[in-house]
Amino acid sequence: MSDPARPSARLVRSAVAAALAATLAIGSVSQAYARPAPDSFADLAEGLVDAVVNISTSQNAPAADKAVPPPQVPDGSPFEDFFDEFFNKRGQGGAKKQSSLGSGFVIDPSGIVVTNNHVIEGADEITVNFNDGSKLVAELVGKDVKTDMAVLRVKAPKPLKAVSFGDANALRVGDWVLAVGNPFGLGGSVSAGIVSARNRNINSGPYDNFIQTDAAINKGNSGGPLFNMAGEVVGINTAIISPSGGSIGIGFSTPSSTAKPVVDQLLKYGETRRGWVGVRVQQVTDDIADSLGVAGPPKGALIAGVNDDGPAARAGLQTGDVVIKFDGKVIREMRDLPRVVADTEIDKEVEVVVLRKGKEETLKLKVGRLEEDEPKKAALKAPKPSDQPKTVTALGLTFQALTDELRTKFQLKPDAKGLVITEVKEGSKAQENAIQPGDVLLEVAQRTVDTPGDVTGRIEELKKDGKKTALLLLSNKQGDVRFVAVSIE
Repeated sequence: MSDPARPSARLVRSAVAAALAATLAIGSVSQAYARPAPDSFADLAEGLVDAVVNISTSQNAPAADKAVPPPQVPDGSPFEDFFDEFFNKRGQGGAKKQSSLGSGFVIDPSGIVVTNNHVIEGADEITVNFNDGSKLVAELVGKDVKTDMAVLRVKAPKPLKAVSFGDANALRVGDWVLAVGNPFGLGGSVSAGIVSARNRNINSGPYDNFIQTDAAINKGNSGGPLFNMAGEVVGINTAIISPSGGSIGIGFSTPSSTAKPVVDQLLKYGETRRGWVGVRVQQVTDDIADSLGVAGPPKGALIAGVNDDGPAARAGLQTGDVVIKFDGKVIREMRDLPRVVADTEIDKEVEVVVLRKGKEETLKLKVGRLEEDEPKKAALKAPKPSDQPKTVTALGLTFQALTDELRTKFQLKPDAKGLVITEVKEGSKAQENAIQPGDVLLEVAQRTVDTPGDVTGRIEELKKDGKKTALLLLSNKQGDVRFVAVSIE
């Protein structure tokens, strides 16, 4: 008689077989994706270090109004040479030299060197120091502040060891990478790690798209290359997060996909030539997506302002449109759009897909050129204020038509138009969204409001339509506009 609490031999064999099959399946999946760690990086490093250089700079700094006389040092003193050298370096014109150290790498045997702009910024003289001990004075070909890139040229007596850019888009989180540079001015140094993350935004510029790595990056590594295992440059080491200035395993590299087009333009033109469409954008939040009728998770870039004379205005783009595709490229979030537009060829006609009041529309747009020195600011056409000022309170806010008195009180620009917010209720949703007295209301739910009474009328319409939030278009004292979704319940 069998024991009911004891499984039969057949069941045991079946369970063991299933477990073994599952183990083998997991093993096959792991083998399909896992890559063995290299036994050594020595061969790879040996072929790369000669292309990585040290960048030293000197800057003439004005001396004090009164020159400091050199101290009287007895003849034969061990400090005599030291003081002579120090005060001679101050120069006849009362100037002294200040040096800084960084890294770079050669991309052309003729003598083209890439580094970070902050490494050479403000330099009067740039010297490139090579791994064999030789030094060459460099000239600045061009620089780009927004991506922190700079291109140098040296006159080399013989072809230099050079490296080439690889495809940063092919990198995967977990891939091995090699960082080479000159940390703390010690000389060429190699560190290895993995790609910790991609597409990082550290708020350093409008085109942030950094590779995060745990390969040790320290002071002096700036401008040095980040290599993949094929010996290709996939990033330029640019920044770290560290309370002490040393590596804690959080370093950031500008991807080659961002750097190479900039380098190519600096070599060709001596400057960058970026695409421009003339819009101001902001992130699509959950509340804003709900207010705009955007189905599914928030996506795209919300247009908060349109230049009157820009390509976007001529193409028919409007404030409140959500750009979800530009020139065939999907726009997943706000910061995707500036990068895609900047990389687009000037004068190219592209298709722009937008969500407008919940429906997709496709528009044709001819890309303009961004003026780097004087970036054009998106300006919004605002409604004319009412001739008869009134005051109304709604959404935890008090609205009033603009008057000269209110312009003076809130230090608004003379050409500011709209309904000024004079009070914000303590603890309200409006206050939580950082709305402040002096902000100017331009639209409610993508419809202009000419009088304070229009605000309450528009809110009543939203309630009848079953909406839970009101989408407000606001302008601050500086004239910058933004969308804010405020609960109307």
